[in-house]
Amino acid sequence: MVSAATAVRRRRRPSRRGGPTPYVLLAPAIVLLVLFLLVPIGYTVYLSLRAARVTGGGLGIRKETFVGLDNYASVLTDSAYVDGLLRMLLYGLIVVPTMLGLALLFALLLDTPRVRFGAFSRIGIFLPYAVPGVIASLLWGFLYLPNVSPIRDVFEAVGLPAPDFLAPGSVLFSVANIGVWGGVGFNMIVLFTALRGVPQEMYDAARIDGANEVQIALRVKVPLIMPAVIMTAIFAMISTLQVYTEPATLQPLTDTVSQTWVPLMTIYRDAFVNADLYSAAAASVVLALGTLAVSVAVLTVLQRRAFGRDR
Repeated sequence: MVSAATAVRRRRRPSRRGGPTPYVLLAPAIVLLVLFLLVPIGYTVYLSLRAARVTGGGLGIRKETFVGLDNYASVLTDSAYVDGLLRMLLYGLIVVPTMLGLALLFALLLDTPRVRFGAFSRIGIFLPYAVPGVIASLLWGFLYLPNVSPIRDVFEAVGLPAPDFLAPGSVLFSVANIGVWGGVGFNMIVLFTALRGVPQEMYDAARIDGANEVQIALRVKVPLIMPAVIMTAIFAMISTLQVYTEPATLQPLTDTVSQTWVPLMTIYRDAFVNADLYSAAAASVVLALGTLAVSVAVLTVLQRRAFGRDR
């Protein structure tokens, strides 16, 4: 027989049914997700499977028809698009390790016990990230131009040959420099915030064991903030695969940056210059799938190295 106390506890137990309230609260986010993410993705895939064909006699009639995977075949065999992909990968190989390495170095230096002017240094390192990409690219672009660059004047003043930053062999590094300059600050703040969350007792225990600051940084701090390092690496990879602002801004300043220098520039040319939305949609889908594949692969490799097992 159920006791009176048990019956009272059962009656007081709150119901797990929340009614319509959770769905009402989620509805705005779901609507925004569908309208501004899922619908555009679906429409892009739809366009990538179609093309405009001219039919009929005389001047003909321009009609949209289903072409299947023909647009994808054209994109993957387009030498300009493939060259842009390879150039983008080289850009990523330069930018991502350099940017994350500098961000980690600055975060570790700012987290040392005897650091001076820490707040000023953090603001100074973060400030380039606050500069819009177009403004940063124009700023560096004029620093690269031979006729107006003060860097050229400095080299000539000391009797050294002035470098040509926009030459075919160096323009890739010049564009990568803009990306590194603007991205180090954000990643530094993320890593520094992760370092400030580590309990101070762990550092004290390492010092008692005789570890110096370098050993503490490499053997205690870096392993503990590895999840933050993985997150910044993923973000850096994604932003690298979407590079557009820097080369597009430098393009009017030099002939070494073409309209198809990176994939997004090719997509822009096809969509808004050539009015070929179908090829642009297919190229966008290819780039999105490549970004997803690279992100998953990098995440898997970094997790295995960091944690020794799959997550």
